[in-house]
Amino acid sequence: MGTIRRGLADLDSPVRFSASRVRRAGGGRKPLAETDPTLLADLKALVDDDARGDPESPLRWTAKSVRTLAGALRERGHRVSHETVAKQLRRLGYSLQGNRKTKEGASHPDRDAQFHHINTRVSAALEAGEPVISVDTKKKELVGDFKNAGREWRPMGSPVPVRVHDFKDEGLGKVNPYGVFDIGGNAGWVSVGIDADTAEFAVEAIRSWWEHLGGQRSPTATTLTITADCGGSNGNRLRLWKTELQRLADETNLAIRVCHFPPGTSKWNKIEHRLFSFITRNWRGQPLVSRQAIVSLIGAPTSSAGLEVYARLDERSYQRGIKVSDAQLAAVNLTRDEFHPEWNYVIRPHDRLVVA
Repeated sequence: MGTIRRGLADLDSPVRFSASRVRRAGGGRKPLAETDPTLLADLKALVDDDARGDPESPLRWTAKSVRTLAGALRERGHRVSHETVAKQLRRLGYSLQGNRKTKEGASHPDRDAQFHHINTRVSAALEAGEPVISVDTKKKELVGDFKNAGREWRPMGSPVPVRVHDFKDEGLGKVNPYGVFDIGGNAGWVSVGIDADTAEFAVEAIRSWWEHLGGQRSPTATTLTITADCGGSNGNRLRLWKTELQRLADETNLAIRVCHFPPGTSKWNKIEHRLFSFITRNWRGQPLVSRQAIVSLIGAPTSSAGLEVYARLDERSYQRGIKVSDAQLAAVNLTRDEFHPEWNYVIRPHDRLVVA
């Protein structure tokens, strides 16, 4: 009866409750954070980043799902469910998040200066009407009915069936796409190799580009400028890279200027976002079932800026571990720049006069 009397008194009271409330302010069960004052602190300690480096942390090597966290809290005397843990995590400002690639590692002190140097060389070559290319090897790809990242539109409930395990098919193997991007012409050439990704293979891809595209578009060229990474098959320390470029210079009668990007800055190479990104986007969700399918998918991308891409299968075999002697290296007609000579140099044909 007392409850009824209080209810009738509330109805007769001139103070009316908000339409959004069903009981007087302060009524109902107390918040868990009040009845269990150490809950939030214990929960935060379990999910805090600092706990990752603590080998004594109970969840150091455990996935921190809400059910796992709830179990750990119950072991500490807290009466919580996984739904409560999720609610309290949101209250603390936590959310499910993946990793984000932002760290580049230690950068070279002359990184920006080398960028300016490359830009100066590239701009001068383009203004002079000389060809400039950006080169690199794309990620090796398994050939066969394997899962490929990304999604494409298909009838609902009918995804393309692919193999469960990504074990290399010995009959099909892998491919090594080596790309050449013509910066001035906004055109890409990709040699799809089936053997080792060596310096010989890299220069052969540049040679193929020149024979099929570059030489036709720049018939009066005297210099070819190449921007490349510091590592891989076109690394600045590779002797074979330089001797093979010498062969190419002698064959084409071109002075070949090379500018390497500093270590750890490969993503600034234009081929990454002007060519490779469009190839990856074009074949997303498509199993690379055969070598010819890969060549076709590489040659299909276009862009609103008028990108053209050409691809060719290179079925040659390339020997690994070729040794270049000191005498062979000394025979390279190489002139190094004053600024970071290990990154910037020119290789000229043997019968050409030295030019600036």
